[in-house]
Amino acid sequence: MKEFLYPLIKGIIESDYALIGLFGIAFAESSFFPIPPDTLMIPMALINPVMALWYALITTLGSVLGGMFGYLIGLKGGKPVVKKFISEEKLRKVRQYYHKWDVWAVSVAAFTPIPYKVFTIAAGLFDLDFWRFVIASALGRGGRFFLVGGLIFIFGPAIKTFLDSYFEIVIIGLSVLLIGGFWLFNKLTKKDTDEPTSSTG
Repeated sequence: MKEFLYPLIKGIIESDYALIGLFGIAFAESSFFPIPPDTLMIPMALINPVMALWYALITTLGSVLGGMFGYLIGLKGGKPVVKKFISEEKLRKVRQYYHKWDVWAVSVAAFTPIPYKVFTIAAGLFDLDFWRFVIASALGRGGRFFLVGGLIFIFGPAIKTFLDSYFEIVIIGLSVLLIGGFWLFNKLTKKDTDEPTSSTG
């Protein structure tokens, strides 16, 4: 993988179309491409920290739009097409996550190292509410990329060692907080929904 990945990333960064490449990889990764956009965004941001937040925005937009495309694949393609992208076992697990967390499972997948594309395609297959899906995707993807972009913008190349050593730990820690927030939100909204409405007259 490294033999393929390094020349690809280096070639995109050194080209005149680096921003288009960043957007394209972010878009593709959300539905079918295996390489996460962080592998391109982080080196670009480290080379030019002043542009780090701009790169984060482009990556977020590309990723969310790619997620919408993945949703369309699941919605229009149905289970036969989805099976080409997702194994039956993964699909069963994702169904469980959606049953427990509803559309907010997308935010967790979008923010963490969990394969985001699995959740975008499954969201379309399970016919989740489209706009809630988009909002959840934007929160998760934006949170992830702007967190990294913000750190590089503030600390510059000095943050590279920290990202190399602790990136996944930080993401997992924040994900625990994110999941806790969604759990509390679901509990509160479910309580409101379950409360019987009083009838008058």
